[in-house]
Amino acid sequence: MLNENIKNLRKSKGISQEELAIKLNVVRQTVSKWENGLSVPDSSMLISLAEELDTSVSILLGETVNETNQNDLKTISEKLEVINLQLAKKSENRIKAIRWSFIALCSAIVVVLITFVAMQSSYLNWNFNDPELAVAGTILHGIEFIFVRLAPLTLIAGVVGILLTHKKR
Repeated sequence: MLNENIKNLRKSKGISQEELAIKLNVVRQTVSKWENGLSVPDSSMLISLAEELDTSVSILLGETVNETNQNDLKTISEKLEVINLQLAKKSENRIKAIRWSFIALCSAIVVVLITFVAMQSSYLNWNFNDPELAVAGTILHGIEFIFVRLAPLTLIAGVVGILLTHKKR
C-alpha cells in the first residue's frame, strides 16, 4: 500500500525518482526500493516524504491514491478552457458596459451644453425682486457655473475612456 501510494503521488506530481531523491537527500535507488516494496522509509523520512509530495502521512500509509489518468487531465483542461472562455466573455462585457457608460456621459454633457446655449442664460434677465425667481436664477447660475468649469475636463476624460475601451480588430 505504501509503495503504491508513493509511486502514484510522485507520478501525479510529475517528478522523477531522481528528483524526489534529491529533494529528500537520498539516492534514487532508495526511492525505487520504497516504490517496489523492498524497503520502507523511517518515521522522520516518512514525514519529509509526505511534505515533498504535498500530502499527509496517513494517506501515504493507508489511503489509496489513484494514479492520474490522461483522460482526467484532458477533462480538466477542457473545463479550464471553458472557464477561461467564460472569464474572457465576462471581461469583454464589462469593458463594453464601461465604454457605453463613457458614451452616455459624453452624450449627456453635449445635451446639457446645447440646452445652456439655447437658454442663452435668459434667467439673467429675470426680475430678481421676486424671491422665487431670485432663488431659481441663483440655482441655475450656480449649475451653469459648475458645469462650464467641469464639463470640458469630464468630456475629455470620457473621450479618452471611449478610446481606451475601443476594441482593436
